[in-house]
Amino acid sequence: MKIRLVPTLLILIVMAVTIRLGFWQRDRAHQKEALQAQITQYESSAPLPVGAAPLALKDIEFHRVRATGTFLPGRVVYLDNRPYNDQPGFYVVMPFKLEGGGYVLVNRGWLPRNIADRAAIAPYVTPPGPVVVEGIARADASRAFELGAGGSAAHQKIRQNLGVASYAEETGLPLQPFVIQQTGFVPAFKDGLVRDWPVPDTDVERNYGYMLQWWGMALAALGFGLFAARKAAKNAADSAATKARTEGKAGRHGEAPGRQDTGSAKDA
Repeated sequence: MKIRLVPTLLILIVMAVTIRLGFWQRDRAHQKEALQAQITQYESSAPLPVGAAPLALKDIEFHRVRATGTFLPGRVVYLDNRPYNDQPGFYVVMPFKLEGGGYVLVNRGWLPRNIADRAAIAPYVTPPGPVVVEGIARADASRAFELGAGGSAAHQKIRQNLGVASYAEETGLPLQPFVIQQTGFVPAFKDGLVRDWPVPDTDVERNYGYMLQWWGMALAALGFGLFAARKAAKNAADSAATKARTEGKAGRHGEAPGRQDTGSAKDA
């Protein structure tokens, strides 16, 4: 069977790419499973102290942390479009001046939004003096889908998203490169905010789903290649058989006059 070079190369390239992408999704799933195991381990660990010394995000993210300091309510930012139990609301994000120097952003919790007046902020309490907060170190204060960047422009009280680096540049505060997702005060203090945080979801199942899809495409490409090769071989065999039959008929028709001439010669 004659192999057609270009179609074969195309099928092999498709298979190589899709198989590689499947392995990449599998590796991503394994990484996320390892991260999920770390998060579970961190939940039962003692909180790490947050002070003036800068902490790298990669070394602190998802860890339980504890910080002592004072909130700066004059620089609060309300992150819009953060629903809770199907009710619209804000996340209250506030700078926290650390005892001993430095600052860190704290996502204090959820606050319901006034449906009639978006700018009307519901009352909540900010402790006036030094307090101890506990929480989880996160890369940001959560991100919501946003069209354009106007909804997160600087110097707005109500925004769609808030980046740590951009807020540090905006305010000039030497912030830690993470946000504390507050889980409570030590000792307990009621401030009117909801801190029923969603469990971090690494979405491992999606990666495994993509892995199977890519490998399924590789099998489909192989099946298509085998089907096309079989069909091409059958067509070639049919063409050869037809050609042979045609040539055989032509040969028989060409020999008949010769036999008649031979007979005539004998008669003569």
